[in-house]
Amino acid sequence: MIDHGHDLASVHTATERLLLAVGKLDNAAVTQPSRLPGWTRGHVLAHLARNADALVNVLEGRPMYVSGGARDADIERDAPRPLDVHLSDLRESATRFQDAGAAPADWSRTVELRNGVTDSASRVPFRRWVEVELHHVDLGIGYELEDLPADFTEREIAFLADRFTGHPDVPPTRLTDGTRAWSTGRETDDGPGVTVTGSPADLLGWLSGRRSGAALTVDGGALPALPAL
Repeated sequence: MIDHGHDLASVHTATERLLLAVGKLDNAAVTQPSRLPGWTRGHVLAHLARNADALVNVLEGRPMYVSGGARDADIERDAPRPLDVHLSDLRESATRFQDAGAAPADWSRTVELRNGVTDSASRVPFRRWVEVELHHVDLGIGYELEDLPADFTEREIAFLADRFTGHPDVPPTRLTDGTRAWSTGRETDDGPGVTVTGSPADLLGWLSGRRSGAALTVDGGALPALPAL
């Protein structure tokens, strides 16, 4: 059962943690590369602010972005800004998202995201939580996958495993951290497929494209090659 109120509170906590960490940077650090290819830390911060506004659009029934090109242009425009401007934008856009989430609404309704993807409105706060937590890691400023809240990591592993479920290019795969297990990949009657074992952080890193999977143990075949998200 999705608890959007819990997730909105978690977004707020994660955002405050992000703002505290980013506030310790300086203007030079903002211009340095992030862990995302081709993006500086400024690009990541600009994306986070504009994503908050985009999800406000989703919650209020407007298109998430005017277009993919406009989304990219906004990020490029905002990336070079000084640190104090980034911080103000992050705070103000986060407040707009929280305000939109606090408005009376039918949380069971279906909303449209990018590229025609639809989801329950109740999952939008979790999607924002994902953006804040994983992009905090992407900044490369001392917050790692191992530092993510355990309940977040478990839910995001399940969410990503579900995204690859039924994908024809992903073999039947069982994921486990030694205690919990998830299934993903295409269905088959040819056997159990492969089992991938590792820490929650390493499983999440691999599923999200942030780690190679080298730290994982694979039984029953090779580590599956995952399509881009």
